[in-house]
Amino acid sequence: MTSREITRGVAAGAATTLAIGALAFLGAGVAGAAPASITWDDGSSRFTRTVSNTSPAVGDTITVTTKFDRTSWVDEFIYNVKDRHPSCLTYVPGSAKMGGSPTNTDDVNADEGNGTGYVRSSWGVTSWVVQNRPGFHASPEYSVDYKVGPNCPRGVALTTGMDYGGSLGSGGYGNKGPSINMAKTATTTTLSPVTGARVGVPSNLTANVTGGAAGDTIEFKDGTAPIGTATLDGAGTATLAWTPTVRGGHTLTASFAGTAFANASQSAPITVQVAEQNATSTVAIAPITGAQVGRASTITATVNPAAAGGTVEIRDGAASLATLPVGADGKVTYQWVPAAAGAHSLTATFSGRDGVVGSNTTASVNVAEAPANNTDSTTTLNPVGAAAVGTATTLTAKVNPANAGGTVTFKDGGTVIGTGTVGADGTATAAWTPATAGQRTITAEYSGAGTVNASSDQESVIVGPGNGTGGPGTGTGSDAGSLGSLFGS
Repeated sequence: MTSREITRGVAAGAATTLAIGALAFLGAGVAGAAPASITWDDGSSRFTRTVSNTSPAVGDTITVTTKFDRTSWVDEFIYNVKDRHPSCLTYVPGSAKMGGSPTNTDDVNADEGNGTGYVRSSWGVTSWVVQNRPGFHASPEYSVDYKVGPNCPRGVALTTGMDYGGSLGSGGYGNKGPSINMAKTATTTTLSPVTGARVGVPSNLTANVTGGAAGDTIEFKDGTAPIGTATLDGAGTATLAWTPTVRGGHTLTASFAGTAFANASQSAPITVQVAEQNATSTVAIAPITGAQVGRASTITATVNPAAAGGTVEIRDGAASLATLPVGADGKVTYQWVPAAAGAHSLTATFSGRDGVVGSNTTASVNVAEAPANNTDSTTTLNPVGAAAVGTATTLTAKVNPANAGGTVTFKDGGTVIGTGTVGADGTATAAWTPATAGQRTITAEYSGAGTVNASSDQESVIVGPGNGTGGPGTGTGSDAGSLGSLFGS
């Protein structure tokens, strides 16, 4: 054996480099290359290393193969091979093979601390021979598979190489190649449409970047003026609240500046029409006098600016009394029957409507005890029977005593759906057209009148999906009678 054969790493600089099947290079990546091989001689040993894809994408699996040959008649036994790779590649367990057979003796170091790792395999000293004699030729190959990780640097040469030990010495070729060169990931940025934008009102801007990573920064602009920045989440989405200050058309874009791993991109511009700022509103409760337990008092709430749209919810303290649609005159009315004497705090909350923000107000009302000689009443809600979406149904309630007068308010849950005047026969009716299918609780609240106390009744109603399949109601409060039916006492 020559000294060069005993310590082959020393002679690496004098190796002869040959190209096989692709561009040949030493320690330098070629963007866009697919397979690449490099061959070199060290003494009478010849090595050929092949990388199946030198420009892979994240998630690809690449195979690195080292072939051993001899240029003289002296045989060499291979004892071990250490394949060196960038630490951003992950060894595929069980993939190391010598001569096509699994090695089953792998020593894996994912990162030696210098950005490289290795996979080392060894076997019996006479297992693999390299021969080049008349009638005897053997060129064993060692191969390893790696998975490409997302943290691989882009646009730089990532070195591969190998070391080995054999019967004629050892060789160290840790940076021999071929190297791997990953291009930056291409990205696309899209900006979602924005609707309903108004001066002074926040609207969400949403951008999505394919090819970006969580934590990457997105900049939003209105024309050339920066709006602000946001970071991508794990789904590649960034959201920023934008509060326009000027009405009219605005041209918005979202830009991804790019990173060490991904190229920059910008969305197509979108045009957003910004309307005038929402108008403010006020809601007022008209003064209520003479309120007493068991007798209805009319609550009137007025929304300004007056127009139909939105709802007003009336509350007595924390208890919701009713939710009513605002009429064209901006008003809602509700027949309130107090259940307890003393001070009550009424609240009217306007939901707002298109172009008008909501508002609320409170009013204090003193409620007197009911006169001891008042007469109790009973209210009976007739079974509704079949009810269906989009079909008008007549709600009928019977008040006793029949000649008491007053009104009956009908509710679907907490929403007022109609009011009927009690006739001389004690009957009050209202038309109801259900908008959605499902089970409903319909309540009939009698206001009381004169010396006759209020009362209520309710039943469950099944509303069908518009084909008349709604089932009959199951009355739960018939003849419940008196004030206790209304207030659960």
